[in-house]
Amino acid sequence: MTSRMTPLLERNETFARTYTPVPLGLPSAQVIVIACLDHRVDPAITLGLKLGDSPVLRNAGGRVTQPVLEEIAYLAFLGRKLAGGRITDDRRVEVAVIHHTQCGTGFLADPDFRREACEATGVDEAALEASAVSDPYATVVADVDRLLASPLLPPGLYVSGHVYEVETGRVTTVVDARCP
Repeated sequence: MTSRMTPLLERNETFARTYTPVPLGLPSAQVIVIACLDHRVDPAITLGLKLGDSPVLRNAGGRVTQPVLEEIAYLAFLGRKLAGGRITDDRRVEVAVIHHTQCGTGFLADPDFRREACEATGVDEAALEASAVSDPYATVVADVDRLLASPLLPPGLYVSGHVYEVETGRVTTVVDARCP
């Protein structure tokens, strides 16, 4: 059997022929994106991001979990170090939480499905329930609030919330950017 990666590696060869490395530094779009790992909602494509524009953190549902909070804290620390210890107002970064319609984690709201998923994956039922996105307009607000309330979030970091509509390809702002 030919590896499923073969055509992707061929595409990578095409990419590599014209590739220009991006130096380590602050993201040029000054945005950190948190999004779902769903293959239909790739933020690089839906937001037109290029290499060096933005870190993109992805997990099931695009939820703000403890590991995501820790990643944001690390990225903020790294950004301050790369900026010489201080981020000026014109260099401030925004964390954009993006949930989406038709999220597969919505099935986790059903107790029977959740129990079956727990048995199949070994993931705790409470953790599965917490990752459910049945109503992305509500969960994105909850996740923005969680970020803003986190003691790990450095001062001056903006947070916003958005919903990507799988049906139309549009991203709608639900929570305007604000600081804690």
